[in-house]
Order: sequence, then C-alpha cells, then structure tokens
Amino acid sequence: QVRLVESGGASVETGGSLGLSCAASGYIPTSYSMAWFRQAPGKEREGVAGINFDGDIRSIESVKGRFTISRDDATNTLYLQMNNLKPEDTGVYYCAVGYRPMAELLRTRDALYWGKGTRVTVSS
Repeated sequence: QVRLVESGGASVETGGSLGLSCAASGYIPTSYSMAWFRQAPGKEREGVAGINFDGDIRSIESVKGRFTISRDDATNTLYLQMNNLKPEDTGVYYCAVGYRPMAELLRTRDALYWGKGTRVTVSS
C-alpha cells in the first residue's frame, strides 16, 4: 500500500516562498510519474506541475518561472519549491502518483494514489 504525506503548507504574504514535500511510503516503481495538484476554494482540482521518471517536467503557465518540481527517487520524495507566491496560488496542494506520463496525469487527474493535502494561503 502506497501512502503519500504532504507537508510544508503555511500562510505567507504575497511575494513569499514555500517549499512543499511529499513523502511516499510503499513501493512506487520509478517508471511512474508524480505530480502536484491544487484546489482553490470553490474550484476544481487542477494540475500544477508534474515530473516523469526520466526527469521530464511540465507545469502550468501561471506558475512557470515561480514553481519548481523535483523528485528524489532514493528517498521517494517529491518536492515543489514555490517562489513569488500570489493570492491566486491559495489552495490545498495535493501530491499524486500515476502510471500515466505526467502530461496525461496532469490533464486527466487519473492518479493511482493521492495524498491528503497541505494548505497554502497567500495573503495580499
């Protein structure tokens, strides 16, 4: 059984930075993709950034140049470094693992495993 636990969420002011982590326990094939999603109040969950086993990375336009996704397969940990945060980045951030390539995972939200989320609040 795979378990994903996110951490690092907090309340920050506009322009601040946060680093999120997702610790995965259980066996995850290195060929699987991993991704970060977020859900703002009253909105659908959206894919933010994903990473394939080969290191290929993709992120949504609104976070490019501000967010960086990375993974450490040795420790089964996924990271999301978020800089220059904006109020529209507010939401609950979820970690996900899927067998699809991360571009499809981001688009379909068809993940095998989900974490329970960590809350990020950006005040203006």
